[in-house]
Amino acid sequence: MRVELLQPDAAPAASAQPADGSDFARTLDAIGDVLSHATQAEDAYARGNGSLQDAMYGRAEADVALSVATAAAQRAAQAVQTLMNLQI
Repeated sequence: MRVELLQPDAAPAASAQPADGSDFARTLDAIGDVLSHATQAEDAYARGNGSLQDAMYGRAEADVALSVATAAAQRAAQAVQTLMNLQI
């Protein structure tokens, strides 16, 4: 019996880099940018320079981003709490 090794079709993925917190900082910056864009769109509408559609779309996008970030933070806090409750 002869066994041949399987060769993947795609190149192997690069090894994971150690987390240094920059991903988290970039995520927070992106959320801040979305919130800022929504505020600018609302201000433009208030001045008469922008459309209501842009203001509403920007606010909805910001609300979704904030909801996702809040849910992720709650999940992370729950995971940490679960680890802290483990008896070693």
